[in-house]
Amino acid sequence: MKNQVIHSQPSFVLANEQVSVAITKRGGQMAPVTFKSRDGQQISPYYISPWQDEEPANMPAEVLVPLRGDFFCMPFGGNASEYKGEKHPPHGETATGVWSFVDDKTSRPDCSRLTLALDTHIRKGRVTKEISLCEQHPVVYQRHTVEGFVGPTPVGHHATLAMPDDVGTFRISTSPFRLGMTNPGVFSDPACGEYQLLAIGKTFGDLKEIPTLLKEPACIDCSRLPLRRGFSDLFAVVADIEALNGTPAWSAAVNTKEHWVWFSLRDPRKLPTTAFWLENHGRHSFPWNGRNQCLGLEDICGFFADGLAASVNENTLSDQGIATAITCSDATPADIRSIQGAVSVPATFDRVAEICFGDNEITLRSESGQLVTVPLNYKFVLGEGLQP
Repeated sequence: MKNQVIHSQPSFVLANEQVSVAITKRGGQMAPVTFKSRDGQQISPYYISPWQDEEPANMPAEVLVPLRGDFFCMPFGGNASEYKGEKHPPHGETATGVWSFVDDKTSRPDCSRLTLALDTHIRKGRVTKEISLCEQHPVVYQRHTVEGFVGPTPVGHHATLAMPDDVGTFRISTSPFRLGMTNPGVFSDPACGEYQLLAIGKTFGDLKEIPTLLKEPACIDCSRLPLRRGFSDLFAVVADIEALNGTPAWSAAVNTKEHWVWFSLRDPRKLPTTAFWLENHGRHSFPWNGRNQCLGLEDICGFFADGLAASVNENTLSDQGIATAITCSDATPADIRSIQGAVSVPATFDRVAEICFGDNEITLRSESGQLVTVPLNYKFVLGEGLQP
């Protein structure tokens, strides 16, 4: 483990022969991350906000100061409304506070691990972040343990990828979902210099047919990104737990120009929903200034990005039996896990149609019939074992 300043942010750096990962001290935000494929390709899929190397300025939200890559959010969302006297910053103190080094010890010689901790103050608690890398595994294992923080809260991982410029370059897919829905309220307000393309509060069953605000096209294919320039949108899908039959839920993005795939695995019993943030030069206020382009694939237990109050109260999803908050207690620490990785794929590998789970490996099958096998311990994300 090393300490470095990377794109203006003091960071912890953990690396082995396959993966190098940087975690900012402020916000615990993960990027840059470089995955080194067997063919020698170096893949750096995560987004870093364009203002990072500019002169420091007062940001409208603390989370924007280091904004990059993936980070753990609690309470997940904008948190614009108070809840029982609590007023949290957007995405919570876990995404904005300063994380402290605990240790870099592991009991396995083939794994490296970095352990950080953060004490929350608005609602008292302690969060321990464990980042693990294992030899021959082109993935980052993450585990967040929450002690205290008693009460209900939305939580989630805010994974954000750098989106290519060319329309349709990214091919997006997910494991089976029971419900797809566009953001239930206005996501991008023109009065604030923001513009959205997708409809408000409309359901869908296929990423290729998502309703818009327009008469033509009435629906748009969100499995091929980016969409047309000038919009910022949000939609979400809720995992079909029965169809998964005990395996992890997943999301995948194939870069068909650079020929790699990024994927995430999660336990759908704890993080049932993935919120997709489509940012394509659609925000013109500071610090966005119309220049931001990225894709969020955010694995959450929450009500879209609305935050604590909306997630713990009755809402459109909870009315359908979909969890939008976890409940933390003093008796049992909450345990939230994620696996994120990236590997090279053949030039004819288009969109992930299926992920098959084998013995310490997964196999990604494309719609074109290509197969790519990735060594990893997917059972970790389901809570089987304290380490990968």
